[in-house]
Amino acid sequence: MHFLSLVPFAFLLLTGCSALSAFDTAVAKDRASERVATDQRFADTDRGRLDVYAPRTNGVGAPLPVIIWLYGGSWNSGDKDGYRFAGRALAAQGFVTVVPDYRLVPEVHFPTFLEDNAAAVSWVRANIANFGGDPNRIVLVGHSAGAYNAAMLALDPRWLGADRAAIKGFAGLAGPYDFLPLDSPVTRAAFGNSADLPATQPIAFVDAGDPPAFLATAGKDSLVPPRHAARLAERLRAARVPVQVRAYPNVGHIGIMTALARPFRGKAPVLADVTAFAHSVTAQ
Repeated sequence: MHFLSLVPFAFLLLTGCSALSAFDTAVAKDRASERVATDQRFADTDRGRLDVYAPRTNGVGAPLPVIIWLYGGSWNSGDKDGYRFAGRALAAQGFVTVVPDYRLVPEVHFPTFLEDNAAAVSWVRANIANFGGDPNRIVLVGHSAGAYNAAMLALDPRWLGADRAAIKGFAGLAGPYDFLPLDSPVTRAAFGNSADLPATQPIAFVDAGDPPAFLATAGKDSLVPPRHAARLAERLRAARVPVQVRAYPNVGHIGIMTALARPFRGKAPVLADVTAFAHSVTAQ
């Protein structure tokens, strides 16, 4: 019997990096893409490394738009090696895709993981042309805590500086964007040391100059309710920032992300919708 039929997704993805790596090893990958660089150092820390994926090609063409995939895990778990399926899936749709690691709770707290993500964006800006990517056409895509990270980089000008001009859009899958007061052990561990809690919330930084957004919710999500996306979308629309909201009724918090993998795309068209959005905001 196939490995994936023996172990439920939620168990695989919530019991640690080793289980997620086992899922990633077992799941079929997109043959139209490949990992072209591994463990590229973007910061002088033990987790300051990233991988690069690209479409398979027989020649050198025009630079491709770039997706930076920021994984979730409650800001306290995750490893880029467990997301090769996501890197390959996004790259097969015509993007140079980057998957960075970042430091996690309890070693660090807000805002260190955002600083690490920002350093990864800086590396992409300086180096992605070497892998066929366009450093001026970047879309941030994240799931759960990674969606929070993507939203903060896209909306809060503190993190990216001049590099923010290259962010053409961000896509969040089941992301928390408005979660005060801190009412869970996860959020208290990640953000409880902040002296300015409102400044930890993506919704606080919406402005008319923000990049377009794609916000996806899972109908069976018991961890991050759809109201997070609804509230952020309402604020973006009030600022006249283009925003798309998609609801996938047949998946949960984990399923909205595993729907990127080849065997499970029939659960929800997450890959098609995210990459259609990314192509639209990076069109030249």
